[in-house]
Amino acid sequence: MRLSTRGRFAINAMIDLALRQRHCPVPLSELALRHGISLSYLEQVFAKLRQHGLVESTRGPGGGYTLGFRGDTISVADIVTAIEGSTPEAQEDAAAGSPTDMTQALWEQLHTALMAHMQTISLRSLALEQRAKGFAVQERKSSKKGILKNPAASLARPSAPNSVFALGQWLPGRA
Repeated sequence: MRLSTRGRFAINAMIDLALRQRHCPVPLSELALRHGISLSYLEQVFAKLRQHGLVESTRGPGGGYTLGFRGDTISVADIVTAIEGSTPEAQEDAAAGSPTDMTQALWEQLHTALMAHMQTISLRSLALEQRAKGFAVQERKSSKKGILKNPAASLARPSAPNSVFALGQWLPGRA
């Protein structure tokens, strides 16, 4: 089992999501900016996480991602399995008949021990650890699109009439 960069990004993004989702869904564009990850790369990661039920998406303005239905029970092993897959690479090598057959049992034991350890680490505990270190979530400014904050200033009303007929009535009174 290897932990690729994609798996590390997924774990970081999920911790960020766990810290911020209380306020509202977290847009991927904000996650990409905070972590310096390409938006398209992050979309691929979250597609896999969504397929495994670890996150839920909300469409439209103000949309984004929140933790899935298992929220507090998500473990690091769940995230890594969703991103990397669950089969150890040693099994793939053994199936191909490579010379690593002699160490296959070793790699399987290591994979099992690593997965068991990652199963004990919850996403919630990682988020609480970040809060204990002093991480503070900055409130996101809510954008109220389509609603004017200040009413438009009323235009001065012209003193001239607005039609030809009214002009005919207005002119004799002015002269």
